Order: sequence, then C-alpha cells, then structure tokens
Amino acid sequence: MNLRAVFMGTPGFAATILRALLGSPQVDLLAVYTQPDRPAGRGKKLTPPPVKLLAQEHGLPVFQPPHFKPGPGGDAACRELASLQPDVLLVAAYGLILPQRVLDIPRLMPVNVHASLLPKYRGAAPIQRAIMAGEFVTGVTIMRMEAGLDTGPILMQRAVPIGSNDTSATIHDVLAREGADLLLRALERLRAGTLPHIAQDEDRATLAPKLRKEESVLDFSLPPEALHAQIRGLTPWPGALMYLHRDGREPLAVHPAPGLFPLTEKVAEKMREACAASSPPHDRADRTGHIVGLVDNALLVTCGEGCYAFTSLRPAGKNSMDAAAFANGYLNGFPEAFLIVAPPQAPAGE
Repeated sequence: MNLRAVFMGTPGFAATILRALLGSPQVDLLAVYTQPDRPAGRGKKLTPPPVKLLAQEHGLPVFQPPHFKPGPGGDAACRELASLQPDVLLVAAYGLILPQRVLDIPRLMPVNVHASLLPKYRGAAPIQRAIMAGEFVTGVTIMRMEAGLDTGPILMQRAVPIGSNDTSATIHDVLAREGADLLLRALERLRAGTLPHIAQDEDRATLAPKLRKEESVLDFSLPPEALHAQIRGLTPWPGALMYLHRDGREPLAVHPAPGLFPLTEKVAEKMREACAASSPPHDRADRTGHIVGLVDNALLVTCGEGCYAFTSLRPAGKNSMDAAAFANGYLNGFPEAFLIVAPPQAPAGE
C-alpha cells in the first residue's frame, strides 16, 4: 500500500525533493505545505516559493499557514493538517518550526531531509557552515523529526565530497539530488519495515546557525585556504564582501567571486615574489589586506600567510569584471593607500 504523504518545504532545495516524490509510485501526495508568498526583487513583488509553483503545476493542494503556534490561526492549521490523515510528513527546508503537536499527526512518523551528516551542522545553514569551516566531506541525512533542533534519530545518511572549488551553490544542488534519492530509498525501507533508527551522538554535535549580514565581510588575517573557504561558503548568498579604501573618497564595497585556488606552480612562484617584495616590515595585522599587483590576470591581496588571488570582482552597483579590468578601473597603479580591510566605521551617534 502506498504511503499517504504530506510534503512540507519552501525553497529550490525542497522543490528538487518534491519533484522526485511526484515521480515516485510509492507515495500518494495529499497536499503540500510551504511558507507564505514573500516580497522579492527590486519591486518587492509578492512572489510564491518554488515549492508552491511546482505543486500548482501538478494540481496539488497548497497550504501556506504562517505558523502552527497556539492560538486561533495555529490551531486551525493543525486541525487542517490532521484532517488529511497522513501516514508520513516529509519535510525539507520548510523554514517553520514544527511543534510536537504537528509532529504527532502522521500515523507513522515525520521525516526530514537535512543537508549535513548529522549530528554535525544542525541548524539553518549547514551547507554554508560546512564549506566555511574547510570541510572536505558533507552529506545528507534522513532523520525522524522530534521537537529538538535536528536532534532526532538518523534513518539513513550519504556522504558527499566537497571539492576545493565547490561553493554553497554547487554543493546545494548535489545535496538536493542526493537527498531526493536517499529519501525515496528510506521510504522503501519504511514500507518494508526495515528502516533503522540510530540515536545521534550528542558529543559530536555542532551548530550551523543562519548566516548574519556581518559575516559577509572577509577576514584577511586568515591564511589563503581559509579565506578561499570563507568566500566559497558565502557564494552565492549572502555573497563575500570587502571594502577598498581610497584616499579622499568613500570606501568602495566590492563583492569578489572565489579566486584562483589551488595555484599553478608558475603563478604560485610569481605570487611569492610579489608578496615578499611588497610586504611592509610591520606586524602581521599591517601585512594583511594590501593589494600587491596583478599576476596572470589575478589580483593579489596579502592575507594571513601569503596572498589570495582574486580573479573576478563586482564593485557595488556594477557588473562583475575580471581582475585586470578592476585594476584598470579602480586601482590606478596600486598606490599604498589602496587597502582592503574591515568595513568603514559609521560616525559616532549614527
């Protein structure tokens, strides 16, 4: 007998998983729950989430309660969900906290697709946090949901490698596909009664909180590989950010793409020479964030243990450009006053 399922998810990651469920003969999708439409774009036009659009394409009922909290609105949402009599809730990047009274509704269990190898990286930003931490492996976990933050028993897991130039965008797409496939396999085992439940090891648990805007600013005290990981984790959202300080003018906000890493031996040698010749004879803090020149169309900036090679940069309000075009347009011969450091401080009282 097919599983009576309600799907709950919101962004593109969840839409990939919903698409796989739509093609599965083992589930009957009763309805889709997703977050309310939100303003988006410069015009702040009310925009439906990707999951809603996909569900509507396939004629599925769509529900968008703002929450399930106690009170008239939340109570009605819970009654509406319970009336569907699902065997399972299938949840992926829904974005709303599900209280215990919602988790108790399905006949069998609530199941979540989480984009990390739990118990590591519990929370809202597991992909970004794993990359920014310099991890070489991440993965997806199918877990039974409970009231805690991603604390429920592990049902299945699959590891996924993180390449040296992978970004949050590339890993996001891989994990969405792997998560969809793994969920279908977990549902097969659930129907067969062979799905294991493995308790998470709390001693290994780490958190992956939502990224804050101030975390976009790059830290040039980091060594090149850690700076590279920071930029990759911030790409495409919220995007890496640095400020070009210019004599007599306002600092320029610049959004760089991940740069050249690892380096070819030829570029690495040129970089070592350029950095050694340009590093001022001061302490480490004084040596970081200095632009030292162009090498094979890469803009070299000193960091904690050498230089980082930027190849594509986008000045605020402009289109992305390669390093040579950026240097021609904004650096004018690399005078010492051009430093890339922390964001400008607001005047006192602002």
